[in-house]
Amino acid sequence: MLPYIAEFVGTCMLIILGDGVVANVTLNKSGMKGAGSIQITFAWGLAVLVPAFIFGEASGASFNPALTLALAADGSFAWSMVPGYIVAQIAGAFLGACIVYILFKEQFDATEDPGSKLGCFSTGPSVPNMPLNILSEAIGTFVLVFAIKGIGNVTGLSTGVDKLFVFGIIVSVGMSLGGLTGYAINPARDLGPRLAHAVLPIQGKGDSNFGYGLIVPIIGPILGALAAVGLYAVIPW
Repeated sequence: MLPYIAEFVGTCMLIILGDGVVANVTLNKSGMKGAGSIQITFAWGLAVLVPAFIFGEASGASFNPALTLALAADGSFAWSMVPGYIVAQIAGAFLGACIVYILFKEQFDATEDPGSKLGCFSTGPSVPNMPLNILSEAIGTFVLVFAIKGIGNVTGLSTGVDKLFVFGIIVSVGMSLGGLTGYAINPARDLGPRLAHAVLPIQGKGDSNFGYGLIVPIIGPILGALAAVGLYAVIPW
């Protein structure tokens, strides 16, 4: 039971910190409005780092269905635990987004643009192009998962320092590819908050864009993660 609880709470914390920084920087009447993409990118890296330190021993700190599926595919994780992990991750992300809305309700009410409101919950493309958007998410997730696997090749790495490497990976992917699709690189990170956006009574919120959300930030990360573990397995380390 502990691993599922850890995935739920950890993903909830990830979204509180990750979606929270987007709300903090983009919504009207926020004290940090306009801080920009650099703050968002670093804060997302920290949003992964903090719960990873806390829950790494309890669950492996996946917080990501694409990573969970990829690790099961390469034999590093039990398939029997995959459904429970994915449910916990999406549910945690949903709750985290709801908490962000509660905290920033006055700021959401003061912001007129529906796109800015949706952007506090989920990702979207700067230029809509479904094949390229999927490719962007796939490549970003490939880098994430391949690098996570590669950390295991570092000799003498002390416990906990590996989480700092993951922080670096998230920031690197965001700095380099984030302007294309918002770098979900995690189906739960997008789907849970998008579901929250759909059901919450957000003033003037507009459409939740499931036509994009049920395809790009789900299919792209899964394909990228599976490709990463596939390549990693055939390299003669």
